Amino acid sequence: MIKSVEWLNDNLNSDRLILLDSSLPSKKTRELQIPKTRFFDIKNDFSDEGSPFPNTMPSEKKFQEGARSLGINSDSLIVIYDNLGIYTSARVWYMFRSMGHEEVYVLDGGLPEWILKGYTTEVVKKSRSATGNFVAHFDDKAFCNIDLIRENIVSERYELIDARSAGRFQGTAPEPRVELESGNIKGSVNLPYTEVLSNGKFKSPRELASFFSKKKAIIFSCGSGITACIILLASEIASVNTEKCIFDGSWTEWAISNGLTK
Repeated sequence: MIKSVEWLNDNLNSDRLILLDSSLPSKKTRELQIPKTRFFDIKNDFSDEGSPFPNTMPSEKKFQEGARSLGINSDSLIVIYDNLGIYTSARVWYMFRSMGHEEVYVLDGGLPEWILKGYTTEVVKKSRSATGNFVAHFDDKAFCNIDLIRENIVSERYELIDARSAGRFQGTAPEPRVELESGNIKGSVNLPYTEVLSNGKFKSPRELASFFSKKKAIIFSCGSGITACIILLASEIASVNTEKCIFDGSWTEWAISNGLTK
């Protein structure tokens, strides 16, 4: 699930290794990268452009074509990082997992940890790769829709965990999307994604286990489906073996669908 920067430094020349930078340019300018990096453009190449909501999971076909264009093969060992430590990398990890790829990992601490340890970086540049043979097999149970969220308010079958900040969850801080009201889905609980991290890395499995009850299946939500994947990955590291899914539309879809707009 996660790999250390020490492991990556030792295995950087592995023939099977595919190293992906999933950073969002809008969050921080991409200036440096780890050698042999390929850029995973989550906003353009790996989102459903036809969806009214941001960062929506693309079709199986589009994901497969995008992965092949990055030179990814069915037997590739994929390591994903971003320039904020742990942010979009967990989302991309989950995307690959939902498409049936098992050998995929998040670089714990990301680019900041790599730089902190003094490992080699290079100026960001475009990479060219031979087309890969990656085959996607989408698991439609990996993501849930708004109908299940509405149903769950009554059935309470799932625990709904919201990864947004406490202020946004409680309605006391604004949403980044200015057209949306803040607040929460009835019955949900708040676990800000920052709580499962320490200095840009995941906390220990024991510490992470304390955040989860292990009694119910879990739906993970956030603002647009990205940071929810950080909490889901934390639950995996903590060996929380229960049914899990991501509410892909997250608060953005819920707020729009329920008229919580300005």
